[in-house]
Amino acid sequence: MSERKRILNLYQSIYNGNPWLEVTLVNTLKDITAEQAYRKTNPKLNTIWEIVNHLIQWRRNILRRMQGETITTPEHNYFVPILDPSEAAWEQSLQSLAKTQELWNSYFEKLEDSDLEKIYTNNGHSYYEHIHGIIQHDIYHLGQIVILKKLLA
Repeated sequence: MSERKRILNLYQSIYNGNPWLEVTLVNTLKDITAEQAYRKTNPKLNTIWEIVNHLIQWRRNILRRMQGETITTPEHNYFVPILDPSEAAWEQSLQSLAKTQELWNSYFEKLEDSDLEKIYTNNGHSYYEHIHGIIQHDIYHLGQIVILKKLLA
């Protein structure tokens, strides 16, 4: 199996597969309501919804880097307040997350193992490091979402 395929399988498993850690984004988020996602459990913590939107934007950021764009990360690091706390807006965030997964899956289908060695000139890190970095980023924030979900219960 190619390295590209192994990474694709890993990335897909974290989203909605059967990962070693036994927790996925889809299963964790599936029964969270907009009200719960919007609720601040602690003034110093982000909400589930803010974290989901942060994940979406970082997934887009890194994918655009892998497609050759030079991206400047905004000062707010993609943590922005939720302006519309409706169920429809929450569903839109979940659909946007799903769309990022589709875009990554399409990217992986065209990726060659040799592309993993390419360097993103803005920071000197390889595409391989960026891809594993976004997987680690998803898992880090998935853990936060799991904890916040428990605090809501």
